[in-house]
Amino acid sequence: MPPSARELLSRLAPDFPVRHAGEIFTDTTQFMRIGYGDVIRLADRNFLVLRDEAERRFGLEDPKYWVKRCRCLETGGRNLLKLVFHESFPMTIGSMVVTCTRSPRKESRILDLVRGDDRFMQGETVPDTEDNPVRILDVVAGKRLDEKIEALEMPHRDYFHDLFPDILDRFIEACEAIGWLHERNEKHGDIRRDHLYVRYDTGRYCWIDFDYTFDFQESPFGLDLFGLGNIIQFLVGMGQHTLQSVPPDQRADLSSADCSIMFPNRIVNLKKLFPYIPEALNNVLMRFSLEANVFYDATTDLVRDLHQAREALGG
Repeated sequence: MPPSARELLSRLAPDFPVRHAGEIFTDTTQFMRIGYGDVIRLADRNFLVLRDEAERRFGLEDPKYWVKRCRCLETGGRNLLKLVFHESFPMTIGSMVVTCTRSPRKESRILDLVRGDDRFMQGETVPDTEDNPVRILDVVAGKRLDEKIEALEMPHRDYFHDLFPDILDRFIEACEAIGWLHERNEKHGDIRRDHLYVRYDTGRYCWIDFDYTFDFQESPFGLDLFGLGNIIQFLVGMGQHTLQSVPPDQRADLSSADCSIMFPNRIVNLKKLFPYIPEALNNVLMRFSLEANVFYDATTDLVRDLHQAREALGG
């Protein structure tokens, strides 16, 4: 008879309080049943579930019940296990509608493609007994880029002249990483500022979470590009600026044409707030505005314009 979770934990995790020992799961289909103290067995490895993962967005915790933070009982290493969860929803960008779909097998394909490339999170896929593709992810040793920016306590002018040039250099490299995916006819699928980490050891930026794909008939990689646009707006502004957050005297000089096509209350014409922003950089931001007539179709075009903007910064 195979050992129970209690017996397994007593032997391989003697520091774990056995009173919290749960069940051993080899089928992860019903992921809501799997929680703290349970063990997920995949091939010859056992993973102790410590908690459900959660994303913190807009000041709120958003639990992800299909993502388990675990300890591998054989190695002692920490991993995230992403279990199979399907969903689909529409996203509106101006007058365009994009269908987004969660695809575990697409993420597995990306993990295979980027193996050994530290511009992307690393992991592998191991099927459970019901052939669900469970992704075993290495925890990125780093901090979210947006949290590092939001933690800064300095005037925007000092940030823009002293820190932003290096940040832009690294962000251009991160855009080139996305371009590398696109050249291989793959998409990131869920580019957001909380999906870009700064590695502790090298300072290099690292993309996480590849399990969304999208159907954007107007532009095959368009949603990835709009995501990159949202991040560069955040980085240039040293945070998010909205019509509601700016002082009344600045608000009077702004219109809907100065705002984002994806988030109509977010200001992208940041030169109106910070006049020292070079025109070349502000022109990139305005390609993501409500008044834009032409959008980026290829990451190479965005990278080219970002390089030109970087030259305008000097240094």
